[in-house]
Amino acid sequence: MKNIFKISFFASFFCFLAFAEALAQEPLSYQKPPKEIEELANAPLTPFVNFTRSGDKMLLLERPGSPSIEELAQPELRLAGIRINPATNGPSRSTSVDNVKIKNVSSGEETEVKGLPSNPRLGSFSLSKDERFLALTNTSNTGISLWVVDIESMEAKKLTDEIVNGVYGSDISWTADNQIIFKGINPNRGNKPDSPLAPVGPTIQETAGSAAPSRTYQDLLGNPYDEALFAFFMDSQVMKADLDGNLTAIGNSGLIKSISTSPDDQYIMVDLIQKPFSYLVPASRFPYHVEVWDQNGNKVKTIAEVPLDEVRPTGFDATVTGRRSINWRADKPATLYWVEAQDGGDPKMEMEEREIVYMQDAPFTSDPVKLASLGYRYRGIYWSDDNFALLNEGWFASRQQKISRINPSKPGEKGDVIIERSSDDIYNDPGSPVFTSNQYGRNVILRKGDEVYMTSEGGSPEGSMPYLSAFDTKKKSERILWRSQAPYYERVVKVLSPDATEFVTLKESTDIQPNYWVVNTKRRIAPRQLTEFAHPYESIKGINKQLVQYKRNDGLNLSATVYTPEGYEPGKDAPLPVVMWAYPREYKSAAVAAQVRGSKYTFTRISWGSPIFWVTQGYAIMDQTEMPIVGEGDEEPNDFFVEQLVANAEAAIDFIVDAGIGDRNKIAVGGHSYGAFMTANLLSHSDLFAAGIARSGAYNRTLTPFGFQYEQRTYWEAPEVYNTMSPFMNANKVKTPILLIHGEADNNSGTFPIQSERYYNALKGHGATTRLVFLPHESHGYAAKESTLHTLWEQHQWLEKWVKGRE
Repeated sequence: MKNIFKISFFASFFCFLAFAEALAQEPLSYQKPPKEIEELANAPLTPFVNFTRSGDKMLLLERPGSPSIEELAQPELRLAGIRINPATNGPSRSTSVDNVKIKNVSSGEETEVKGLPSNPRLGSFSLSKDERFLALTNTSNTGISLWVVDIESMEAKKLTDEIVNGVYGSDISWTADNQIIFKGINPNRGNKPDSPLAPVGPTIQETAGSAAPSRTYQDLLGNPYDEALFAFFMDSQVMKADLDGNLTAIGNSGLIKSISTSPDDQYIMVDLIQKPFSYLVPASRFPYHVEVWDQNGNKVKTIAEVPLDEVRPTGFDATVTGRRSINWRADKPATLYWVEAQDGGDPKMEMEEREIVYMQDAPFTSDPVKLASLGYRYRGIYWSDDNFALLNEGWFASRQQKISRINPSKPGEKGDVIIERSSDDIYNDPGSPVFTSNQYGRNVILRKGDEVYMTSEGGSPEGSMPYLSAFDTKKKSERILWRSQAPYYERVVKVLSPDATEFVTLKESTDIQPNYWVVNTKRRIAPRQLTEFAHPYESIKGINKQLVQYKRNDGLNLSATVYTPEGYEPGKDAPLPVVMWAYPREYKSAAVAAQVRGSKYTFTRISWGSPIFWVTQGYAIMDQTEMPIVGEGDEEPNDFFVEQLVANAEAAIDFIVDAGIGDRNKIAVGGHSYGAFMTANLLSHSDLFAAGIARSGAYNRTLTPFGFQYEQRTYWEAPEVYNTMSPFMNANKVKTPILLIHGEADNNSGTFPIQSERYYNALKGHGATTRLVFLPHESHGYAAKESTLHTLWEQHQWLEKWVKGRE
């Protein structure tokens, strides 16, 4: 009897294990969330809007909905950090347009372009210099072709067969005589390399003692066959097409990264990737030559031979040695400029002259001229004319930004610093210059004498109120010309007049869809509405939205945007379950960290990853919940990550509960990417929440040992920080149910799918309540309709079970 009992017991036990294992490996087809959520997720997309340089016309670019999982499952090559569709010789995933309309800004007349291809997937839009024609590409299932639209007749026609090479971007340039220079597939590249049946040998990497720290990049080359495939798909030919579709090959073929014509059309700058390729870094850091060709493709000069960028000092202020950021001056016929680090690219070097900007005129036979020197890292130049330009520099470690007025006609002369501020400080940000088009069709600063017209977000303790100003570069002061007024959030998107008295704004409010308006401050006439885009979310028009402020236990001001269901009255109605959504940010100043970000007047826009869906299900939503991590002076923010993160969460919970909105026992926390990392840390180091949702996160920081997010130190410099901040190391502390979701094809640096897999196993091993969902074919952001709807379903089920259903 005993033996029979033992057999029966073990049989039953193994059946139980098999059942438990079956539950753990739950087979499930794609699911859909509740109807209210699904309808919001499937709402039509508002068109993209582009303006002509003169501002007389608007391009209305209509977008299709999400692709199907079948589309996402098409063959894909992942080579050197690039994802390639081998059938099209272009990117495997990209946003496309399926219809084009053009609106006359003065008359308001709107016309649809005729003659577009069937089932269009349009992209790479480029206006001719005289704005009579619009070039664009169309991607079919077999390749990418070049098309052109006659703006006057509104007719589109196909210019080329499917010969465009879009693997590394579709560079399209117009000449003054309306010819199009683009990057085509090398017609003589031969057949795609065959995959070997067996490897010819092992894959070997070797280092000879030089330190080569690098981030944890994805989709890198892994073997000689990968190298051959990469070279095949990158093989390109510069081509010129006229408006009749006649083609001319220019210069020699090669592995072309990019092409750009000089403002006067006399030269073409070409970036050509060279060997050796790398298995450690993506194609953007492979060695390359920068050459200048004439119109016929004859090489005029090799401007730079940039080496392989595998070995670089650590830190976000580190850079490469030699020439970098080589570009054409926008205000000159054919002048190149670039920057060179003087500190070996090492931010730890103390130098007064850290960078030098050089320039060189065509035909590039004279010595380069020193334009300016910088104490920080170069961040770009805004050009105006030969007597006026603005030089931008910055230093990440201290978050400092500096903008100087320089005189290009007096190279080497010290510039006058006109703006110096923390790059995180939104209250004292005068904004960015407004641009106009010059005789070459290039963007240059719109200014009047010493005054530069600027647009700013207009950060303030009451939230953002954007404005247009004239910034006096001599007096270093601004004159406000126009500002957004409550209860709207309105910003200038296109200045139409030379004196900035007429401009186009994008105007919205909480339940008013953003639309374009013409404003004239000189004539004092009523603004004129240009577009009438419909509200895509009628079902949530009546929800309540407010920008709230509260304090952390150390006195730091925090803010969040709170949504509650239509008709809900705090204090009168019962407290609601809450979904808190956030993304941490590091700051070097407590005063700057305390600034209010966002606006209570912005339109409630919903994307696939938004938590706002659950306001339809009776939840209160705390969105954009501020989670600042502050380290001032010599202190690093992440030295205080855990305690400040928990303090942020405690303050948010206390506010939502004390306001009579939230039920303290029914609060979930969630986030995507670094927000997922935040979620897992909060569940490791507190018992504040009923449940957590973590999408596409990284949970073991030893797998990103050379820095992550804004952490500049390596694992070996700060092992205690990496270990303390790693949820994987603290998986034994998690007692709160946590849902993990990850795209199986995540392409983001550091967030390998194995991060979620290993974290799930650690949680499971310690008895936590958890669920791991891998989405086939999805990368860091989810794209397929089936995937996004299923993600919403998973989150909904989790919230209903562990938050709303909690006793």
